[in-house]
Amino acid sequence: MPIDTSSYYPEVPSPDGSDNDRYSLNNNRRGLFGDKPDDRDSEQSSTPPPPLEPAKTQHAHHGNKDDEESGTERAVTVFSNVLSWVLVPLLMPVYGLILAFGLSILDVAPMGMRIYFTLIVAGIDVVIPMLIIVLLKKLGYVGDLGLNGRKERPIPYVIITVCYLATAWFMASKGAPAWLSLFFAGGALASLVNLVINFWWKISAHAAGIAGIVALLIRIQKDGSPEPELFFWLILSLVLTGLLGSARVWLRRHTVWQVLAGYAVGFCSVFFLTMIK
Repeated sequence: MPIDTSSYYPEVPSPDGSDNDRYSLNNNRRGLFGDKPDDRDSEQSSTPPPPLEPAKTQHAHHGNKDDEESGTERAVTVFSNVLSWVLVPLLMPVYGLILAFGLSILDVAPMGMRIYFTLIVAGIDVVIPMLIIVLLKKLGYVGDLGLNGRKERPIPYVIITVCYLATAWFMASKGAPAWLSLFFAGGALASLVNLVINFWWKISAHAAGIAGIVALLIRIQKDGSPEPELFFWLILSLVLTGLLGSARVWLRRHTVWQVLAGYAVGFCSVFFLTMIK
């Protein structure tokens, strides 16, 4: 089923000024990233057929080209799916805590303490939400564990918001730096904003999650006694942010605007909340 991209891709006029829509990105016969094989075949069918032998050669040439294109697209799709699951929003609190332990003043904490806090955060922000989401799927409230449908997201968003707030309270009660406790509170705020927006529009939770990691690293750089390796991890997080957003668009889970909105919500929620002294 073709995707209606008219809301975010402008019409492209044909080079000869005609009304031929083969140059339009909104052409229903055109895929999101290029012509489909049947479009090219239809264009060729409008010209007189060449002699027999050249036709066989031409067909074999285009067949190989189509195979290469389909193979490349399959590889990109696999990569996009793997990246989406490795950087799933539920794991962002765990990644954030690991980075905080390794790149900030908290690097003096003993390994036993790091493992203890990481397991607690993973239990609250990963295990509990996943168990509830699986239960919701068995009860029929959720049809997809990836929560790709907008109507499936409200209850999980509420659960995740509560879990983030519980983590923020736990970290504060254990004497964690204010910016670290507020990192989790910022995740709760981003989840709450996504919940409200979700009633009208589907926003990218993946983009919001990884943008929150970028905000955390910038906050550590400003007031967390950063380690020299922080710059490398900041650059890497920015690269992964771009790749993840592109992956969500490639998989047709979100439009470009929904990804950009997710970036804005996740970054602003974490960055400005962690600025509170």
